[in-house]
Amino acid sequence: MYGRLPYNLNSESDMAPHAGVEQESKKERLEARLTAEQKKHIEHAARIKGTSVSDFVVLSADDAAVRTIREQEVLILSERGREMFAHALLHPPAPGRRLLAAAKRYKQRAKI
Repeated sequence: MYGRLPYNLNSESDMAPHAGVEQESKKERLEARLTAEQKKHIEHAARIKGTSVSDFVVLSADDAAVRTIREQEVLILSERGREMFAHALLHPPAPGRRLLAAAKRYKQRAKI
């Protein structure tokens, strides 16, 4: 066998750095308690990926965080929902009496 490959590494020091790891200065710390089984799974997964346990945990947690944020920020609509949304944007209802009164008060106070 020639060279070092991610699937035949024996120690964390032998592992190649992950291509996605940025070389910026890392100053923040995060600690977590886990079971022996969770640690074993994480170490195994890190070996499979060819990264250190630390890099694997950080990248996995960051991926999960970005995915969670995206899920909360992106509105997913059904086909009918998309049609209703587009229709409301393209054909908004006429402003009601209370909205017109609020706009008038705003213009008076803002001196517009």
